Amino acid sequence: MDRLWSPWRYTYVQEAQPENGCVFCRMAQENCDAENYILHRAKLNFVVLNLYPYCSGHLMVVPYRHVDTLERADGAALTEMMHLTQIAESHLRSIYRAGGVNIGMNIGACAGAGVAGHIHMHVLPRWLGDANFMTTAGETRVMPEPLSETYRKLKAVFE
Repeated sequence: MDRLWSPWRYTYVQEAQPENGCVFCRMAQENCDAENYILHRAKLNFVVLNLYPYCSGHLMVVPYRHVDTLERADGAALTEMMHLTQIAESHLRSIYRAGGVNIGMNIGACAGAGVAGHIHMHVLPRWLGDANFMTTAGETRVMPEPLSETYRKLKAVFE
């Protein structure tokens, strides 16, 4: 079996470790939305850019309440999460002219969650041919814009 390594994710996973506290809870409590790339705050969830994205526009919808499974989450928070996911899909299609969108959750460390203790919905724009040689064989992601530019574009449409 071949393996592709993503050592750049180590920093993100380390930030999410319990001894450092929950990165999402910290972001939600701080009054530093621009520095944390928080795009939108709703009643029960917030929308934030992924600091280590798989592609430009990779964002997440995160409940304020720290829960590790869907079954422990509040129904109203889940309803709002799906509504925000719907809005995010629309914005990503509009701003990035995405041909498709990946939407999903990794619940628990063994399922691949980088922040295993706090559920969150990933929303990623996709295009035909976006997984090229650099990504699949070169172990490198090519990001066409800095996070600050992604934030500027998406913040404007979430307001």
